[in-house]
Amino acid sequence: MRRAAANSVCLRCIRTVRSRPLAQPSAQPCLGQRLLSQRAKERPSRMILADRVHQTPRFSRDDRKPRRERIAGPFAGMNRTVANIDFGRASTSTSTRARSGDRKSPTQEDKRRPRNDRKALKMQRALASVSYNKRASVKERMQRYESFDQFDLLPALKSAVVDEVFAGMVDIRPTPVQRLAIPALLGQREPGEQKFKGEGRSSFLLAAETGSGKTLAYLLPAIDALKTAEAADAEIQAYKERADAERQRQKTSGFKGKPFEEPHPTMARPKAVVLVPTAELAHQVGLVAKKLSHVVKFKTEILSSNLKPQQIQRNLYGPRGLDVVISTPHLLASIADSDPNILSRVSHLIIDEADSLFDRSFSSVTSSIVERSAPSMEQLVCCSATIPRNLNNYLATNYPKMIRITTPNLHAIPRRVQLGVIDVSKDPYRNNKDLACADVLYTIGREASQHENLVKDEVDVRRVMVFVNEREKTEEVARYLCSKGIDAEALHRDTPDKRHGEVLETFTSSGPLRIIAPPNPSRQRSLSNVKALVVTDLASRGIDTLAVRHVILYDVPHTTIDFIHRLGRAGRMGRRGRGIVLVGNDDRRDVVAEVKKSMFMGQALI
Repeated sequence: MRRAAANSVCLRCIRTVRSRPLAQPSAQPCLGQRLLSQRAKERPSRMILADRVHQTPRFSRDDRKPRRERIAGPFAGMNRTVANIDFGRASTSTSTRARSGDRKSPTQEDKRRPRNDRKALKMQRALASVSYNKRASVKERMQRYESFDQFDLLPALKSAVVDEVFAGMVDIRPTPVQRLAIPALLGQREPGEQKFKGEGRSSFLLAAETGSGKTLAYLLPAIDALKTAEAADAEIQAYKERADAERQRQKTSGFKGKPFEEPHPTMARPKAVVLVPTAELAHQVGLVAKKLSHVVKFKTEILSSNLKPQQIQRNLYGPRGLDVVISTPHLLASIADSDPNILSRVSHLIIDEADSLFDRSFSSVTSSIVERSAPSMEQLVCCSATIPRNLNNYLATNYPKMIRITTPNLHAIPRRVQLGVIDVSKDPYRNNKDLACADVLYTIGREASQHENLVKDEVDVRRVMVFVNEREKTEEVARYLCSKGIDAEALHRDTPDKRHGEVLETFTSSGPLRIIAPPNPSRQRSLSNVKALVVTDLASRGIDTLAVRHVILYDVPHTTIDFIHRLGRAGRMGRRGRGIVLVGNDDRRDVVAEVKKSMFMGQALI
């Protein structure tokens, strides 16, 4: 009976059990693992541009109070006056809202709602925009200064800016970064007021777009402070009195003896140091400083690997003294190892292209120079066109009180630079970038030949820069362009230093480049009115290529940081420019499209 009772089952229960679906095993048990392996790797912080560059950290990490964790004990829910309800999670679902008729269906709503803007750039995590409130306040401060006369600079410096730096120009006005940086570095609060000198060491970060005049923005306050301190230095004034007395004695006696050879107190003891990443940039900054020194008398020396050791020693240890040194970090650090006192009187240390000098290749050397100059340093200035997150974190940790000066167009490519995209995968190129690059250069030359020349029997030469990602590609592309009758040269890290200056001189000169027109067109096809320079990112940092109006991106840049610096070679100092990107099958078309849209909208890259 017991066995029969155990075997007797209700027919309704059997039907219910049979109709219940069994749990099927997953057809793809390793689907989660496969998706996890394909997850995109995060980019290092040195390749990601920082958010909130304009905001000075409110406190350092040491000042932060440890956050008190809330412990949910057995009596955590007692004595509450507000219900612990998360209204964001408790909202009704989309399907429920659609059925109830309170709102429109998701399909109709999504049509009117804008799509996720710049999704590809957000995935790369490169740049961030400045808040609109900050931009408005910055623009208001910029409008206070309309000329260099409103800055509390020495009269000789003001005349040097007009007569030497901007010689021949009529409408001379400071750029946005100069309107913001010069008063801040001088300590001038309002236009027309006198500057005041604060106590202790001050540090500043100048973040402005490429070609905005950052060099003059940090040189003018440094030279002004240098000459002001020189006038108050009793040792230097006593030296000048002895030198004047010796010259007067020789002039009165009528006997020309030996010149006054007493060494200057500033011999091999500069007061201002400018650090730059490349020798070309050191030469460029040195030219601006020497133009100012024609009116404001001070001694500037450029230290680079192009000079011989004997010449460097002669320039540093000359009896006339030394005021400003412009050098690369490795060269100056090697000199400081042999003579540590060379940085003992540095009052102003300027780090140009700070995102490069605080990168892995320069960080240790740059930090050692900053530490050696710290005892006498009064002002530290870091400036760059792009602020990666690793630099932002480094400055926030080591200099929490650093004053940040940013322009409204930070991390944005100027709208005066137009960007064109050529799909190389289509006809007639069929994924041949060499052919597409040559065709673009011939198009530029053909457009230039349609304009009338100012001088008869002469041809205006258009200077174009072609950027590639690998240095081996520079020689390959240059050889191909030369085979097509185009005057092209390659410039990369392995190029001799002397050759660097010769090649870049043609592209950094602001004047027009004209050649004699060929008498008769030859059978072999050639392009005489275009000169191309095939380079890597070595020539994209700080080089003032005023004459360049066209930039060709042979390879799509890896990050938006490289986009900014490469396209920044054109359209400098308010001039118009044009960039052309060659996009192939292996390139990120979505990134290029979003960069082009951001440029059209005037937005900062992210």
